[in-house]
Amino acid sequence: MQYLPIFVDLAEKNVLVVGGGHIALRKIDLLRQAGANIQIVAEQLIAPLHKLWQAGKVNWIAQHFTPAQLQSVYLVVTATNDTQLNQQIFQLAQAENRLVNTVDDQSHCSFIFPSIIDRSPVQIAISSAGTAPVLVRLLREKLEALLPQHLSTMAEIAGRWRVKVKQSLVQLKQRRYFWETLFNHPQFEQLTKNQQVAQAEQFLADQLQQAPSSLGEVTLVGAGPGDAGLLTLKGLQAIQQADVVFYDALISEQILALVRRDADKILVGKRAGKLSITQEQINALLVSYAQQGKRVVRLKGGDPFVFGRGGEELQALQQANIPFSVVPGVTAAVGATAYAGIPLTHRDYAQSVIFITGHRQANGKPLAWHSLAQPNTTLVIYMGTLKAQEIQTQLLTHGRTANTPIAVISQGTLSQQHTQIGTLENLAQLAEQAEKPALLVIGEVVALQQQLQWFGQSATEYVTATSTQKVA
Repeated sequence: MQYLPIFVDLAEKNVLVVGGGHIALRKIDLLRQAGANIQIVAEQLIAPLHKLWQAGKVNWIAQHFTPAQLQSVYLVVTATNDTQLNQQIFQLAQAENRLVNTVDDQSHCSFIFPSIIDRSPVQIAISSAGTAPVLVRLLREKLEALLPQHLSTMAEIAGRWRVKVKQSLVQLKQRRYFWETLFNHPQFEQLTKNQQVAQAEQFLADQLQQAPSSLGEVTLVGAGPGDAGLLTLKGLQAIQQADVVFYDALISEQILALVRRDADKILVGKRAGKLSITQEQINALLVSYAQQGKRVVRLKGGDPFVFGRGGEELQALQQANIPFSVVPGVTAAVGATAYAGIPLTHRDYAQSVIFITGHRQANGKPLAWHSLAQPNTTLVIYMGTLKAQEIQTQLLTHGRTANTPIAVISQGTLSQQHTQIGTLENLAQLAEQAEKPALLVIGEVVALQQQLQWFGQSATEYVTATSTQKVA
């Protein structure tokens, strides 16, 4: 982080602006909105600045800069086209421990002006550390469209009621829950949107009278296959409000970075062949933390109800009378194949798709291989790399042809995603050399991958030892 984002109180503080042109005017307008006392040094002022000076809204203290002018100011802005002067002011200001911004010259700035979205008292500042101002402008435009104007009304009401809420709800956790619930409540949002401030404050007062629940809750959230952009909006809201997040080993760092910063993050992932926490222990942890009154999120890769044992965890919560909810996620079979350019169904290639797991309980029922080996069906296998030889043998034995196209996808939807393409007779070899975990895709639709591939590097096509390696 090159710059620390901070908000500075400039009310009644002296700010020196060197320059009297249009660029200086833009900075002065911003500084005046923050309540600063503007001290201008310039040979002459453009008409709008001259009017401000005549109206007593800015101070024109000198026509030429002198070091003494730095003594009584809080920070400095230089907005001249004299490079040598700008550099001199920067060096002198640094020596006096004054923050200084030289417009359009990042090398002579100890602070920079961000792009600002103003919903006062709510403010959002965006910066690229001076590297990509056009990108910052585009981001600001998107956020301006997303953030409603009535956020300011919400914040003003919250400011007036903050002390009363603190007196009524002694515990910090109770107050956070109260505000989160209020700000997300559709009735409160509608009242503030319509500027019905008195009614909104009465609604707040009514909500404050309700006794807070001492029992926590658990939200089962599907995080998707890895790309943070595939996390649903509701899933993002859940991890932003959580007190504790129990997450799987396959959750990407991109997604973990979106979890509320002061939430506890606890890894409970199970990996094949490695000592790890049991499902029964995970169930007990979810119940225990919820009984402590915490908002718990169980963050699972893909979708929690697709080979994620989400149903088992909810059964444990139901037996303990713990409130719960589920936020679905993009399952790996859908996400990874889409990013690899493999449609799961296609009128000419596959009229059905089957999801199975290659990892079954020791006493689990055997798979119906005769059904899984049907042509014109896409077979997607989770956790199948260790059983790839058995899967290959069973499918060939039950009727799938040896030249049936297959794909092995590792790190699906992430920047390092890798797809290997081959045929069913090569499945075991490809699975063995693939980075784990990997998704196996078997079916005629895989033949479309070379034509429809769009994300990341091109797929590697399997070749025999007597052939020449090539990239699809």
